[in-house]
Amino acid sequence: MKTLKSILMGLLLLVVCGSAKANGNPAEKLSKHYVINSYVDAMIRGRLNGLNNILAPNAGFSMMRGKQLLSFNKAQMLEYMQSNKNVELACTTSTSLIESNADITLVKVDMKFEGFVRSNYITLTNTTEGWKITSVYSVFK
Repeated sequence: MKTLKSILMGLLLLVVCGSAKANGNPAEKLSKHYVINSYVDAMIRGRLNGLNNILAPNAGFSMMRGKQLLSFNKAQMLEYMQSNKNVELACTTSTSLIESNADITLVKVDMKFEGFVRSNYITLTNTTEGWKITSVYSVFK
């Protein structure tokens, strides 16, 4: 009987540990590279899987259109992105790291279209949940 209890306890422990590991640690998933790649995938290819998770709750989006500064919050950006889901843009993309330390990272993503370039300056902040996008500033050239 004691052996049976030990076996059942061992199996129960195995099931609990296995199901806890199945969820994964979100902080592992939210690395700098994961966040940037997910953002580029959403912007260029319309793939929105995980987009909500990589954006900080107070994320801000700004762009200069001529002399006018347009600003959007996370909800407005997600709504816009949802309306362009699975739409692939005809552009080439390059990313470059501008500044990085343990707390904050600034990345430039250039989207080269025929006739103009959209440069996104993305600020990532290291949060308790991993790296999150806190702001995106877009400039058109």
